[in-house]
Amino acid sequence: MSKSEIKNPAERGARSQKSEIQRKPRFTTSSDIELPPVYKPEDVPIDYVEDLGAPGEFPYTRGVQPTMYRGRFWTMRQYAGYASAAESNRRYRFLLDQGQTGLSVAFDLPTQIGYDADDPMAEGEVGKVGVSISSIHDMATLFDQIPLDKVSTSMTINAPASVLLAMYIAVGKQQGVEPKQLRGTIQNDILKEYIARGTYIFPPGPAMRLITDIFKYCAAEIPRWNTISISGYHIREAGSTAVQEVAFTLADAIAYVQAAISAGLDVDEFAGQISFFFNAHNNFLEEVAKFRAARRLWARLMRDRFKAKNPQSMKLRFHTQTGGSTLTAQQPENNVVRVTLQALAAVLGGTQSLHTNSRDEALWLPTEESVQIALRTQQIIANESGVADTIDPLAGSYVIEQLTNEIEHRARQYIDRIDQLGGALRAIESGFIQGEIADAAYAYQRAVERGEQIVVGVNQFQTKAQPQLARLKVDTSIEQEQRAKLAELRSQRDNSRVSELRTRLESAARSSDNLMPHIVACVEDEVTLGEICNTLRSVFGEYQPSVGI
Repeated sequence: MSKSEIKNPAERGARSQKSEIQRKPRFTTSSDIELPPVYKPEDVPIDYVEDLGAPGEFPYTRGVQPTMYRGRFWTMRQYAGYASAAESNRRYRFLLDQGQTGLSVAFDLPTQIGYDADDPMAEGEVGKVGVSISSIHDMATLFDQIPLDKVSTSMTINAPASVLLAMYIAVGKQQGVEPKQLRGTIQNDILKEYIARGTYIFPPGPAMRLITDIFKYCAAEIPRWNTISISGYHIREAGSTAVQEVAFTLADAIAYVQAAISAGLDVDEFAGQISFFFNAHNNFLEEVAKFRAARRLWARLMRDRFKAKNPQSMKLRFHTQTGGSTLTAQQPENNVVRVTLQALAAVLGGTQSLHTNSRDEALWLPTEESVQIALRTQQIIANESGVADTIDPLAGSYVIEQLTNEIEHRARQYIDRIDQLGGALRAIESGFIQGEIADAAYAYQRAVERGEQIVVGVNQFQTKAQPQLARLKVDTSIEQEQRAKLAELRSQRDNSRVSELRTRLESAARSSDNLMPHIVACVEDEVTLGEICNTLRSVFGEYQPSVGI
């Protein structure tokens, strides 16, 4: 029978439904959690006291604050940085003028792996994917006319996090801001660099030592600073599922907490300064549940495994960024819709701060117009949608509660497996975590290629039109300008003092001294990022990943 011969509308609807079921026989989330047509109360086993609780109370399923967004909105923190410190400073001041409430710094690749802009290893990469920072003078320019006692700053920096934090402290002092007044976060998460991102410098042992030194130093000197932002974002960008994102992020967090305890810190002395960084992808209901499950699982791990007593130690506070890997170069205007859905999932999941990606990021660095649209997306959700008017508005939804249960259960199974392997570092060294992510990424790509996973504008609903968006270009003269500035710095500073400080830093690295005071002293006397990192390289060496086929 042809389509035109179907006279009965009900028959046509049934035939259409059958075709749809044949196209997608199983309705599942990214983590392969199968969804029934409808959930019933008996499908959702839940203890309303232990599993849900009240907002701001253990196990924090419903949020870490009792008032959540009725008290104040999440921090709107747009990630930005490119070219020189002066160029990035102009972008930051533009964003603050548009209503952004926190800064988030992107560093270029040489900075991320501890090279100055004039190092041969930096050639061709200066200022390309973030701002170039080689000295305290660059950092001072980056925050020119931005009062550090009034803003919260997040810095996406890992291997040389201690150096960039020291520069931030030093610039604060130049502004008359005491360290105890500084608020913000350094990412400082080296384990996910070995797993998914690759901007490591030192082997795991010395890298973990630097992290615990930062924990100790900040607990005493910068109590309002988040000493680490343990990142599931890059794990998800590498291709993991939502369950894997939660499991591997918390497994890394367990390793950091255990390392700090082994270094002599009491869990309640530092755990309140730990924060997290998650991704928000397209499967709306799974993403909302993922954030709730992560919060609950972390609270239970801190209470039961590490015997934390302070409620602040059990609260999983997190920043969210919408999914960069979900953005498409085809029909880039569609990315505004994707980002809106992802941002809404993060808000309904209870995020503490949020970055919304720009529509053109699959093509190039975002323009001011695109960044403004991304920020306005958050502001519309906050002020016009009504979702911030009540706390945890999706609580009690059968599907949300069951997905929360299932994600927590499956993530805990992964953590148990990683424990059996000897912990996160051993699981990384064996390739277990990387292999699980690679398998998930391959499965997703195959689903896209077979048409089982529709990506609008890519494998369905294509057009031949080319994007007509404006493009931001980084001036290639930036590299030469940075080289000239460094040459001038080295000719005018007290180089005997620089040599003395580098010798002290090297001796401290060979001892068990906390390295942070030495690094702060170095940057204050104009020792550069690359010089500090090279001094540490001379003691610690560089990490060389194992190669397998």
